[in-house]
Formats: sequence, structure tokens, C-alpha cells
Amino acid sequence: MELDVLRGRRLALARAGLLKPEWTGAPAGRPRGAKAARAAALEVVRRFGYLQLDTVSIAGARSHALVLMSRLDGIDPELGETLLGPGAELFEYWGHEASWIPLELYPVFAFRRQDYGEHPWWGDVVGNNPEVAARLRARLREEGPLRSADMEGQGGRGWWDLKVAKKVADALWLGGEVAIRERVRFQRAFDLTERVIPDAVRELVVPRDDAIERLLLLALQGHGWAASGTLAQTFRLKNMQAELRAAMERLIEKGAAVRCHLVAEDGTKKAGFIRPEDLELAERLARVRPTMERAVLLSPFDPVLWDRARVQQLFGFEQVLEIFKPAPQRKYGYFCLPVLAGEHLVARYDLKAEKAAGRLRVLAAHFEPVRGAKAAGARALQRHAEALGLEVDG
Repeated sequence: MELDVLRGRRLALARAGLLKPEWTGAPAGRPRGAKAARAAALEVVRRFGYLQLDTVSIAGARSHALVLMSRLDGIDPELGETLLGPGAELFEYWGHEASWIPLELYPVFAFRRQDYGEHPWWGDVVGNNPEVAARLRARLREEGPLRSADMEGQGGRGWWDLKVAKKVADALWLGGEVAIRERVRFQRAFDLTERVIPDAVRELVVPRDDAIERLLLLALQGHGWAASGTLAQTFRLKNMQAELRAAMERLIEKGAAVRCHLVAEDGTKKAGFIRPEDLELAERLARVRPTMERAVLLSPFDPVLWDRARVQQLFGFEQVLEIFKPAPQRKYGYFCLPVLAGEHLVARYDLKAEKAAGRLRVLAAHFEPVRGAKAAGARALQRHAEALGLEVDG
């Protein structure tokens, strides 16, 4: 099987919910009312199986809100901050990175909770601090949810110098003994798992081999076409090569996936996989005519963008993240949001939202050598500013 770049690109956007709904059979129109908006947001999460979280809010909304805003017209940016809470159809865990994940996948991650019996970075932090762990368990039972700010101990000076209680809470969370009940102003509130995850979900366990198959297929569903490396990275399965190869062979034998090469314009081929039904969708999409009329800003952590080599293959676009670079070394800016217009990435904006002043400052703008790029960028920028209730400045 082979797929050209045009079909691969359109398929990726369709599976990601970024092409016209009428081309893919997805619901169309703006969600009306809070209930409809929340349901639409959950459907976006289910497309990929995760919604990656990030703290940076300089552009006026954090990444998880930006992902929703790029797909759902007229949605309140605050919805992206409030999806997790008591009774939510999501739970928080390590998916791609720290993510909100559909609740029905909780049993699928049983193998990861078992693997994380010891913290992947800090080792046996619970066993090495039994009194702290016992005190934390007791406080959760007696007091209910606790934020890290509520835990005893001296504060740290960064991620690798966290107070012991927070390290213990994080280890208990990864191992499944505690869960994150909600986030308030982006601070996690920990609680006992049995008070967060319903019994009917918590007591189910998906066997390891079945879980890996399901996650690979879910990753493939979200991407459309994908190379094995992309599939491995989607749910942090990179160090399980033998298991992944065996799982993909089983999916192929079942007819759930087929091998497929992505053929570049120069004729070079990249090995990968695709679902049979997506081959049919790709053929339908080859006949449509996307225009640049609808233009949106994308989070740099959008599921379409985090695999930079794949972005280059499908879009011919240099996707970089320069948060950790010193300012003089940045090419595009601190937190650049690419502009998707139709099926092309045509621009980048580095923004700063100054909500008290009611303005959205453009710190930098870069446009691809594509006809209509500046006009499309302006539309995407205005759409973002209106969603935030701000005026564009610069």
C-alpha cells in the first residue's frame, strides 16, 4: 500500500478534526450551550485518546484550551481549564505527556500503573519515605482532596527539588493509589482513587498485550497514517520495541491495520501503517478542494504538531519549540502558534495576552512564501483574539 503526501496530509487533518466536518461525517456547527460545548470538547479528546496539558498561558490560554479552540468555533476558552472535576468523563494520567484521558481508557493503563510501582525518575520514593506516605494517605482519608500547596514540607526550587510529600503524592498517583480529582487554577488536587474513579471502571483491568494493541490502534486512529516511531511516541511506548512489533503484527493479522508507505514528492518512501477504513477516507479526501478561508491558530503541542519530522513530511513546515532557548537564539519566538489555513501551515505568531489591558500583543509574525498567507494569518489572529475577548495590538 502507498499513500501520497496530499492524501496523508488531508487524512491527518481529517482524523484530527481540522478539516470541514461534512468531509468526514463529523458533527458540524457551533456547540450551543454549556452542555453541548462540554460534549463537543470530550469528542475532541476521544479523537486522540488524550488532551496534553501544559502550564504556559502567555498566548491567552494554555495548550489544552488552544487545542479545543482550534476545532470548536465560539467555545469559551475557560472550558479547557474545567473539563476535569468530580463526575467528569476524564481522568488525568501520563498519556502522551501529562494528559486528560477518556475515563473508559482507565483500565487500559493498568499495565502502566503496574510498571510505575516505582517512580520512573525518583525510584522507590514511597518505600524510602514510609512515614510521609502513611501521613499523606491518612490526611487524604480524613481531610479529602489535597493540593500540593496543602502538603507539609519545605518548598523546592524547581522540578528536581520538590518537597518530599509532593514526590510521594506523585509516585502514589503514577502507581494508581491516588488520583487527581480536579485542577483549580491549574493546581492538582489529589484524592484517594476510589473517590475519583468509579468502581465499575476502576475494577476492570485490560491485559497488557490487549492494552498495547488498543493504544496503538487509538494512536493510528488519531493520526490517520503514521510511522512506527510516531505510534510509539503517542502513548509513551518507546522503550517497548519487541512488544510493539508483536502488537502491530497482531493488528495486521486481525485486519485492523495494514502496512503503508508514505510517498514524498521526490519519490522517497517512509514505512508506516494505516487503518483500512482510512485508506477509503483518504481517497475521498483527495477529491475535495480545501480553501484557506478557515484559518486557525494551533498550539505547538497540538497532536498534529508534536512530531516535528512528521510535520516536515506532511506539510513541508519547520515546526520548532523555542521555550527553552535563550531569547537571542530564538528564530521565531518563545511560544509560537502555527497558523493552519485549509490544509497548509502558512504562518507563525508569537503572542502575549495582556488581559488586564484588554489586548493581544503580536510579539512576532512569520509567514510562509505562500499566496494568501498574511490574510489567512490575520483571520486566525482575529478569531483567537475574539475568543479571548481581546483587541489585537501590533
